[in-house]
Amino acid sequence: MLTANKLMPQGKGLAPVLLKRAATIELDWDVRQKSRFDTIDSQGRQVGIFLPRGTAVRGGDVLVAEDGSLIRVIASPQPVLVITHCTEHGTPFDLTRAAYHLGNRHVPIELKPDHLKIEPDHVLAAMLRSMHLIVREAEEAFEPEGGAYGAHASGDHGHAHGAQSHAATGKAPVGPVLHPDAYAQPQDNGHPHSHAQGHDHGHDHDGPHHAH
Repeated sequence: MLTANKLMPQGKGLAPVLLKRAATIELDWDVRQKSRFDTIDSQGRQVGIFLPRGTAVRGGDVLVAEDGSLIRVIASPQPVLVITHCTEHGTPFDLTRAAYHLGNRHVPIELKPDHLKIEPDHVLAAMLRSMHLIVREAEEAFEPEGGAYGAHASGDHGHAHGAQSHAATGKAPVGPVLHPDAYAQPQDNGHPHSHAQGHDHGHDHDGPHHAH
């Protein structure tokens, strides 16, 4: 088995021709958040990934194998929930509120200017729809934020801040295990109508084309 124990975030510093020639591996987030795993690259080679504990592998990263060869990582499409704001009954700020409530539940979230992504969860989907957000199922790459203590967070500068150690786990930190009450509905102070008895606008929030 070939071993790869060096990671070059986003292949920075490598010539485009080298990246084009590199073997590839296509992995979902469940695998990429682990620092140590086995896989098979596009050249049919069995590769053992052995990175520092707590390291997450992102789409676009390049692994360097023990023989000097390069392996480019592709984030494979996987089931996700894509969350956008309702243009008729909400504002873009609703996404900020959603990120806050999801963050309180330690849910891995991919943050974009106009949408959020989380892994499928019907309870959270119902909560978000009750907040007038549009939630649709999709098959897309998932790159959640790495957290304040992540050594290789999505969109970071490749360096770690703080002294917290994650040596006890082989996965990048995404928060503690959820407790049963973690799914409690958020209090919606200041919203002009109540969501306690359901959504009463005569439309659903299951996807981008909902009827009014």
